[in-house]
Formats: sequence, C-alpha cells, structure tokens
Amino acid sequence: MRAFLPLLLVGCTAELAAAGAPALELAAPVRKIWDGAAHNAFTGLIRFQERWYCVFREGDGHAKGAGAIRVLVSKDGADWQSAAVLAKPGVDLRDPHVAIAPDGRLMLNGGAAEPPTRDPVKDHYSFVSFSKDGKTWTQPERVLASWHWLWRVTWHKDIAYGVAYIWDPKVGAQSYRTALFSSKDGVKYEKVADLQQKFASEATLRFDGDALYCLQRRDGYRGITALLGASKPPYTTWEWKDLGAYVGGPELLKAPSGAWWVGGRSYFPPKGAKTVVSRLDVGAGKLTEALQLPSGGDTSYPGMVWHDNQLWVSYYSSHEGKTSIYLARLKVK
Repeated sequence: MRAFLPLLLVGCTAELAAAGAPALELAAPVRKIWDGAAHNAFTGLIRFQERWYCVFREGDGHAKGAGAIRVLVSKDGADWQSAAVLAKPGVDLRDPHVAIAPDGRLMLNGGAAEPPTRDPVKDHYSFVSFSKDGKTWTQPERVLASWHWLWRVTWHKDIAYGVAYIWDPKVGAQSYRTALFSSKDGVKYEKVADLQQKFASEATLRFDGDALYCLQRRDGYRGITALLGASKPPYTTWEWKDLGAYVGGPELLKAPSGAWWVGGRSYFPPKGAKTVVSRLDVGAGKLTEALQLPSGGDTSYPGMVWHDNQLWVSYYSSHEGKTSIYLARLKVK
C-alpha cells in the first residue's frame, strides 16, 4: 500500500549479489500489458482454465482517489484483453490477489479504504469476490473487522489461510501487528495465531507439504528487513529468521525443482526502487538476488506463476514514465 523508503536501507541488500549465486534471465522481452488508467499498480497473476489472468488496481495515484480492480485475460501471455472491472462507489479497492478456491472458482481478495479521498480514512477493511469464468464476479464482500487487511490468501487442503495486518488508525505504522487467519469458505475467518512481529504488514503464505512458510514485510525505524516464518500444524507456533533485506509487496513461490523464489521491491541507493526476483534458502533464511527486472520509481507488487519451465512475473513500474503493468518470463541460467 505504501511506497515506504527507510533511511537505513543502505547496505541491506549488499549480501544479495554473492558470487556464484543462482541467477535468472529473461526468456523474452518484457511486455507492457496495460496502461489504461492514470496509475496502474499492485498486481496478481494466475493460470485458470488454460488462460492467464492478471488483476491490478486502476486509480489516479498510488494512494489517491477511488480505485477499481481491472481483470485482464490472455490465452498466450502476449495478447491481453479486459475481462472485468470491480468497483464500489465511494471506495478505494486495491491490492488484489487471486487464488483458485476448492469449488473451482476464482477467488479475488484485496483491501478497501473509505473514503477514497483519505482525509482521513474512516474505515479500512478486506474484501473478497468470486468468479466461475473470470468475467462475471460476485459483489465485493467485506471480511474480517475494520483495520484488518487480509493481504493474500493461500488455499491448502480446502482451507484458506491468510495473514492480516492490523493497526490502530490513530497511531499508524507504529501499531502494526499481524495474525494468521483461516476459513473454510473464504468468507468467514477465524484467528489461528497472533504472529507477534513488530512493524509487520504485507505477508505471503506458501505451503511445502504441511509445512507453512510466511514471507513477511516490515515497516518501521527498527524493523525494515523482511522476515521468513516457518510453522507446522496447527500453525500456532512460529520460528522466524531475519532475511537481512527489505522486500515490499512480497511474493513467494516454490518451483518444481524445489527452488524457492521471492519477488518484491528492493532499494538500491542511490538508484532507488527496483522490482527484484531473488532465490531464497529457506533453511538458512538467506536471499540471493537473481534478477532486477526493468523497473524504477513507483514499482513492485509482483504476481508469480511457474509454467512451462519458466517463471512468469506480473508487476508494475513507472520507469518509462507512466505507472503501467508489465509481464516478464524468466528462465534459470
């Protein structure tokens, strides 16, 4: 949600370029797939019914005005068409992510801010919507309490899991805390555990068998580096490792080879923000940079899918001027 630039990031990514590190390269030129709105950002990517779907927010700025969720569809990842737009009058819908529910429907979840003028925000909450075909969607439905942002949902054995970050609107980032929630239908959620991490915000969960990993962003003067959490059923006890690098808009994926990949925003003073894909050693809790995507300025929030032995990455960037949506196909060197 925020383009947060901590002052202490110099050197945080110094260890990411270790000699002999696994690397990625572009399998094809990066494509700009959408720039229809004044500001196009915060992506999610998925393959559903043999097609690609990319979701993102359209608005007037990073956190400006009412945002709508655009859904794009493509058969081949090259030619993209608009499939749907989700909007709610007087509400900023933002940061959409997509998953496939056990009943075979697409599930979209995101955040909602009222009013969109933010002067000040009177309510902030999470929402979900479902679709059988990617074109017709249910009305965005509110989930959890106010000031609970269920940032991304991951399904495992017919249960939806997600980390919500929770805050006091009168305090702001200094009050950030997170909790793990689960749901049988993607709508009604129960708390599984408080995660007890200060300054924590956006998080992505991924399963490896029944083991659960959490890639956790942090924002704060003494909490600027990302964390990797690990837990086993019933997911009430967690072990955490500091990854030593900032990751904004975190995405996490395990490839069929067993390699773990992380996507998100990193900072490289004095060049500024870049969208980066890194290799993750889950045992050591270490990130190793694999590729900086063509990016800069307001950028990040990737979606990642492994398909046809390649890593497909959606993301947004303003390196060419207008903040637009891009798609990259990567292969391991």
